[in-house]
Amino acid sequence: MIEVGALRALRSVAALGTLARAAEELGFTASAVSQQIKRLERQVGVPVLAPAGRGVVLTPAGQAIVDAAPEVFQALERCGEAARSVSEGAPRGTLRVVAFSTAIRGLLAPLLRGLSVRCPGLRVHITEQDPEEALHSVDAGTADFALVHDADGLPAAQPPSLTQRLVHTDVGDVVLSRSHPLASATEPLGRADLAGHAWVTSPPGTVCHQWFRRLFAEAPEEPDVRHLVDDFATQLSLVASGEVIALIPRLARPPLGEDLIARPLRRQPKREVYAAWRRSADASPAIRAVLAEFG
Repeated sequence: MIEVGALRALRSVAALGTLARAAEELGFTASAVSQQIKRLERQVGVPVLAPAGRGVVLTPAGQAIVDAAPEVFQALERCGEAARSVSEGAPRGTLRVVAFSTAIRGLLAPLLRGLSVRCPGLRVHITEQDPEEALHSVDAGTADFALVHDADGLPAAQPPSLTQRLVHTDVGDVVLSRSHPLASATEPLGRADLAGHAWVTSPPGTVCHQWFRRLFAEAPEEPDVRHLVDDFATQLSLVASGEVIALIPRLARPPLGEDLIARPLRRQPKREVYAAWRRSADASPAIRAVLAEFG
């Protein structure tokens, strides 16, 4: 009979392309993963991997096993969830959560205290991961629950084994010094109001930079970008100098203090934040408890 650990190892190698990367994801050594794969090959009687450059690829037999693996993992998870649901449905054990950094700060951290009071038997373990990596972790079974955001209005590609629910809509505001000329504005700011002002923005490739570029997409002149900084607290320190302004998502925004102020935009950029988990874990008391915290 095929061992679950060996099946999980093959699935991870198939997704990541090397024994070393699979070992890192699974928390084993590369040698241990290699032994699991060899044990699997003895169990099925045929090779499941073949060398390819510095990595490996699946043989046809290996691909057939990986294609059938989701049904196996889902059936096993349903067995476990059924047992936990029978036991009064009380959330207990460890829920492995993966999420992007601002979701950890703005969504997860605020609900942990209340969750620990209502579910004393539940331990939440959080790891920071970008959306694509987070979805892979949940699909591969190395995490149980993810918070992901769409990218420039397009949701991250989701494996068919997962389900998701919208839990939050994040928007961006312009943050500026109270001494800045725009600080006294009483109406939401438009592109004409922002013309001619200097900026600190997130680097290219980030959602916030995409927001910024779209804000000036039809402007006759390029905006005056003085600084490219990924850390939002650092952006705010530059904004406090009065030299620049910034476009910052509310989830990512540290407390502004007395010297800074946020002003809304006429066309607010936004991103949707989704919770994602395996469909086979729909009955999980722990997942249901966390979802309930989002309302």
